[in-house]
Amino acid sequence: MSWRQAERPVCRAREGSVELVIEPREKDLGELIVRRVLPAPDRQMVGPFIFFDHMGPAEFGPGQGIDVRPHPHIGLATVTFLFEGEILHRDSLGCVQPIEPGAINLMTAGRGIVHSERTSEARLATGQRLHGIQTWMALPDGREEIDPGFVHVPAQELPAFEDRGARGRVILGESHGVRSPVATEADTLYLHVELAPGGRVELPADVPEMAVYVVEGDVKIGDCPLGPATMGVLAGGSGGSVSAEVPARIMVCGGETIGPRHIDWNFVSSTRERIERARRDWAERRFASIPDDDEEFIPLPEGPRR
Repeated sequence: MSWRQAERPVCRAREGSVELVIEPREKDLGELIVRRVLPAPDRQMVGPFIFFDHMGPAEFGPGQGIDVRPHPHIGLATVTFLFEGEILHRDSLGCVQPIEPGAINLMTAGRGIVHSERTSEARLATGQRLHGIQTWMALPDGREEIDPGFVHVPAQELPAFEDRGARGRVILGESHGVRSPVATEADTLYLHVELAPGGRVELPADVPEMAVYVVEGDVKIGDCPLGPATMGVLAGGSGGSVSAEVPARIMVCGGETIGPRHIDWNFVSSTRERIERARRDWAERRFASIPDDDEEFIPLPEGPRR
């Protein structure tokens, strides 16, 4: 099924420090609904974040799960952040790592990497509830062709903070006096925050580009209300605060300005020529393969995607 625009289009907001409200496009995969927030018609990127998907929540019974076959990436770094469930990651570096709630798995594609995302045999046997956010971050100029890499940090090693009824984790970057142990190629901010009723969290004012995505609940950024599955893009460097009268969960993303970038299927690059070369390399099977997961692959789609 093709992507479809949500009922409400991308719209401009005038209240508070929010300059743009983005409604995601939805794709129904049967057991799983995915909401694509970035890239959007009015906004390709927020800081280095060029791709932002909200998947689930979804209930998988025994024998059911996700099964994303090996596929390639260039010019980006990926983070899958789960609230519930597990995804088994494998890549062409030989890394095999279950992605679990609250942990960070940063995969840097650089000049090229191949990975798969599947459900483990143990989770297939029992079934599971799956819910999370998948993001891509474009690599900055001069760093697009670095060697690929993979970093895993368990949830308990990510720094936490509290702020007037809000509890947060710093996934990437620095906020509220604490810094993530994960290094990034571009200056990046990525936070997971849960707000209790009446809670409020202050947002840093020194981030060139920043957005708030509401996973659950209703919040206000300044005087601008945001409901579930909406992203509010803030005016550059404006900071501000997010408040909630009901329990809410948000993701804050942003960082330094990157771009312009081309995005085509799973490839991101500052040049169209590099993407065309990556497409040829995948079509002609010149990417490295995944150890113990090299019998299947996702074929190159015809024509540009996204």
